[in-house]
Amino acid sequence: MSVTSLVVPHAPARWRRFACMMYEGVLLFGVVFLAGYLFDTLTQSRSGLTLRHGREAFLFLTMGVYFVLCWRRGGQTLPMKTWAIRLTDRGNTPLRGSRLVLRYLLIWPLPLLTLLAIQSLVHSTGWEPFNTLFVLAPFSNFLWTWLDPQGQFLHDRLLGTELHDLKQPALPHCSDAGRPTP
Repeated sequence: MSVTSLVVPHAPARWRRFACMMYEGVLLFGVVFLAGYLFDTLTQSRSGLTLRHGREAFLFLTMGVYFVLCWRRGGQTLPMKTWAIRLTDRGNTPLRGSRLVLRYLLIWPLPLLTLLAIQSLVHSTGWEPFNTLFVLAPFSNFLWTWLDPQGQFLHDRLLGTELHDLKQPALPHCSDAGRPTP
């Protein structure tokens, strides 16, 4: 009985994805700062509250362009290169087009729902220390990785994309007999 051999990639360890996320935050600070400066220059804004919703939309689009362009060129941002993590589809091929945009958009709902839950707790209890949990909301994306069999994020599972650990070789997929296929 011949079974086609499949290769199962290793997902990067959570601590490496976390470190990559922290590094990404440092780089995004620069991207957002320059985009905000450009926005203020073009609109002649003198206050962060002037054209606030327009500024937020512009910064959201700027971050989206940053991620989509980086993922399109080899499936990696600079922090992903540093931590040897690559984004591909399940066939281990680079991603193109609308799936990259959709991945960027799907990263946001879980942290936003977490923020809304924290805000409702602060409002209902009046306990201000809940406000410190706003910092942790982006990390709510990691919750799904404990439930996923390959440790992937929910947005990657939904889109058919994967994060690969480039430091570890992929595992051969086991056949029905329980031994690796040749």
